[in-house]
Amino acid sequence: MTEMKAFTGTYKTPYVFLKKYKILGFLLVLWYTVCMKKNNLKHARTCVYNINYHFVWSVKYRRKVITPEIESYMRDLIQQIAEDKGFAVDEFESGEGDHVHLFVTAPPKMSPSLLVQYLKGITGRKLMEQFPQLRQKLWKGELWNHSYYVETVGDVSAETIRKYIEHQSKQY
Repeated sequence: MTEMKAFTGTYKTPYVFLKKYKILGFLLVLWYTVCMKKNNLKHARTCVYNINYHFVWSVKYRRKVITPEIESYMRDLIQQIAEDKGFAVDEFESGEGDHVHLFVTAPPKMSPSLLVQYLKGITGRKLMEQFPQLRQKLWKGELWNHSYYVETVGDVSAETIRKYIEHQSKQY
């Protein structure tokens, strides 16, 4: 029989070790429950996810064309796009009239580039239709700059995940 040396004692089987240190197992389960389990998890047919993005993009040539009226219309339009396409916009803000910030929660099947394509494409077209005066400050019918910024946002830090993985017991 192989012996297992753990902490300060020697045990004939892993079961004896686990029985003696069951409080350690309980603490690991408690730690997982507190740190990893969140109320904001989304449930899909084949997965559970919590994927959040922070998007920022600007108006072409950084023109300050986003007025309070345009911002209000755009807020409603973005919520409608999100509802139609199957993701959620948790926060929306227009900064200084020349750029947009969004906090988006999306399922894993939707890439960040697809989300931006939906949001910039539809809002650009609809805003140009609804507010024709935008064409005076912007030409070629393009409202948004071609580039954008995206950042993933999570509830658990990278260090917490590393610690969790390190403390996984290997029971063979």
